[in-house]
This record gives sequence, structure tokens and C-alpha cells, in this order.
Amino acid sequence: MSDPLTQIVGLLQPSASFSKQVVAGGAWTVRRSHEGSPFYCLVLDGACRLAIAGQEPLTLESGDFILVPEAYDFATSSVEAAPEDLAVQHVELSPGVFRLGDADAPPDVRMLVGHCSFGSDDANLLVPLLPQFVHVRGQGRLTMLVKLINDETRAGRPGRDVILARLLEVLLIEAFRSTTGPSAPPGLLRGLADEQLAVALRRMHDDPTRAWTVAELAREAALSRSTFFERFRREVGLAPMEYLLGWRMALAKDMLRREHAGVGQVAQRVGYSSASTFSVAFARHVGMPPIAYAREQRAG
Repeated sequence: MSDPLTQIVGLLQPSASFSKQVVAGGAWTVRRSHEGSPFYCLVLDGACRLAIAGQEPLTLESGDFILVPEAYDFATSSVEAAPEDLAVQHVELSPGVFRLGDADAPPDVRMLVGHCSFGSDDANLLVPLLPQFVHVRGQGRLTMLVKLINDETRAGRPGRDVILARLLEVLLIEAFRSTTGPSAPPGLLRGLADEQLAVALRRMHDDPTRAWTVAELAREAALSRSTFFERFRREVGLAPMEYLLGWRMALAKDMLRREHAGVGQVAQRVGYSSASTFSVAFARHVGMPPIAYAREQRAG
């Protein structure tokens, strides 16, 4: 069966923007807003605070990893609160190594910080299926991956961009699958943590061309139609047919972007009986007909 998480991360097309090591001491705060790009941080030594808009502040300690798929409004700071009007010193000590806070204060935290970007224009569809943030403690594999990304970012070796893209895919998958179960926010991972819903999700991803109905998906999940519908909407955050439509459109856009396939062929491969029916659904979902979308993508 298909692995929905791997498929979604692959469609997001992650690539590295930058990675750096940050050393900080004394009182300091760094705020970011309206970035919208994925942000991750690994605390190597010491501790710091992270405040994400709409969430309770977190204290990150040595070995903690945090990933925010869409970082719009957040702040990292010293554990001891810094004054609102404090001007933070930000000095590059050496290539890729930065010092925050009072230069005379002993360092009390060391971390690896990175931003990446998603090449896919379907990120606005796919990212909401993922957790708002991932906080993992003591995962040696994540520590190793972040260090590899930081090392590869600094080096100028051949194949750097390809290696970074693959490392980021592995990092994202490893981080996301570390956050499962009923405590995870509604989304794909919480749905996959439910053994019965996971069967239906994998069947949709494995066979998007099939004319699925809620009743058929409920049978795959061994649930009644009403129980399946309500449970799917509660755990995944979308109704089953809404999720399936979004997945089909993401696949269609990827095919139109990367392949020279005709509209009729794409329609058939994502579960539509005719090119006209597909074109209407695509235009309603994307805002333009598939031919226009393909032309625009290839011109760009």
C-alpha cells in the first residue's frame, strides 16, 4: 500500500534555505513574523524558550527538536524573560556561527537553526494536513539528520542541493512520524495513527482513480458510514470526500507541472471519467482550467 506521509512530503519538494549554529547568553529575544517558511531548531546544549502564536510557550532543552511547517509568528528567547525594548546583539563569530545576547555573558544555550522552503505550489493544500508544530525530545536520529544538514550547508561539495533535498525529506518524515497518537493535532498523522482510518487513507492514496464513496471507504475501515464520517472529520480535520478531492488535485497539478500528459490522460489517472468533468472540478479547485495551469507552469 502507498505511504501517504512519504507521498505528501515528496510533493512538497523541500529545499534548504539556510542552516546556522546559534550561541546565546544573557537576556535575548528573536521574533519572526509573516515568514511562512518551515523552521526547525535542535538544542545542542542549554535551554531556551519558544513562543508560537496561539500555543502555550515551550521550554526547549538539550536534545529537543522543534519543527514548525509554517512559521508565521513565533519568537525564540532566553529562558529568563528579556525586556520588551531590549536591542538584541546579533554577531557572526565565524561562517555559519552566530552569537546572540550580551557578548560578555557566558553562553547558556547552543543550537542548530534552519529554514527551508517548499517548492510545490500545493503547499497551502498539503501543509494543513500536517501538525502545526512538532516537538520531540531525545531522538538521536533527528539530531544526526540536523547535524548532517548543517554540515552539508556549510560545505561546497558536488551534488549539494540534491543531498540537502533528500536529507530534508528524511528529516521531515522522521519528525512527523515521531508525532502521532491522540495527542497530535487533527491532520494526516492523527488519521494514520488510527488503525481503521489509516486503512481508508492508504486506500485513497493507493488507488485515487477508484470512484470512492463514503460507504465504500467506511467498509474498508470496518466502520459504519456515520461513525467513519464523523471520526475521519474529527481526526483528519476534513470530510473524507474533501480530503480525496484535495489529494486528487495535488496529484493532477503535479502531473501537469512535470509531465507532458494531456488533460484526458491526467483526468483518468486521478479518477475522473471524462476530461470535461475533471476540467470543471480542477478549475473550481485551482481557479483556472488545467490547460491554462499547465501552460503557465511550463512557461515559468
